[in-house]
Amino acid sequence: MGIATDDGVMVGTLTADGVGVQVIAPLARFWADPSRHLAAGATGPQYAVADVELVPPVLPAARVLCIGLNYAEHVAEGSFAGAGMPEHPTLFARWTASLSAGDGTVPVPPDEAGLDWEGEVVAWVGETLVDATPEQALAGVLGYSTFNDLTARRAQKLTSQWILGKNADRSGPLGPMVPAAEVGDLRDGLRISTRVNGEVVQDARTDQMVYGVGETLSLVSRTLTLRPGDLLATGTPSGVGYARDPQWLLQPGDVVEVEVERLGVLRTTVVADDRAGAPHR
Repeated sequence: MGIATDDGVMVGTLTADGVGVQVIAPLARFWADPSRHLAAGATGPQYAVADVELVPPVLPAARVLCIGLNYAEHVAEGSFAGAGMPEHPTLFARWTASLSAGDGTVPVPPDEAGLDWEGEVVAWVGETLVDATPEQALAGVLGYSTFNDLTARRAQKLTSQWILGKNADRSGPLGPMVPAAEVGDLRDGLRISTRVNGEVVQDARTDQMVYGVGETLSLVSRTLTLRPGDLLATGTPSGVGYARDPQWLLQPGDVVEVEVERLGVLRTTVVADDRAGAPHR
C-alpha cells in the first residue's frame, strides 16, 4: 500500500496486527525494481495507520487498463446481451487520478442517480513487457489486488466511449497488493464476491474469465510497452446494479465490500458529492 508523507508517497506493508504500516521504499524507487524491493521486505520507518493518509502506490505515469466485458454472464445481463464474446477483449482506460485507497469514501457525482458496483481483481505489472508471450506476461505480474470499478452509468452511456463514466472522482478503490506467488494463478478459480450493506450481489470465480491476465497483457504489449507499475483490471462478473429490475444503484450511506479469496476485503462507503464547490444532495 502507499502512504503520503512529507517526503512524498512511500510504498509500505501492513504490520501483522494491521494497525501499522512499515515503509519498503519511496514510490519511484520501489517501481524501479519492484521484485527486489518486495523480496527485501520493509526495513524503513513504521507509522500508525490511524496517523497517515493511505494512497494507492501508483506512479503518476502508470497506465490503468481495464477489461470491460470478461465474464460471459455479465455480458448476457447487460447492454451487449446477444452480441457474443469478441475475439479480443474490450479495453478502456482509467486515469490514475481516479484511483483511491481501500476502506475510503467515494462521492456520487451530482448528475448521477447513484453509482454501480463492479467487483474485480487488478493485476500489477512488475516487469517491462514488449511483444511478450502470454507466459512471459503472466510471469511479469508482480501481484494482485481487490478492486471496485465503481461506475457512473449515466455518464458511461452518453457516448460510445466509456471513459467518462469510469473516471469519476475516487471511483477506483484499490485494496493492498498481494504478491503473485501468494495468490497463484487466477485460472485456478479464486472466489470473488461483492456485498452491498451485507447483501451478496455478485458471486463468481476467476476461472470464469474469458480473457486471461497473461493473454491480455501479451496482446497489449504488442502495441504499447508495459512498464512496472502499470495495472490491468480484469473485469467484473454478473450481478451489477444497472442490469437489475428494478435497477439498483449505490446511494450515500451504502457500504459496498468486494472480497476476493487470498486478497482480502475491500470496503468502500458511498457519500454525497463532497468535491470542493460542488452542490450537495
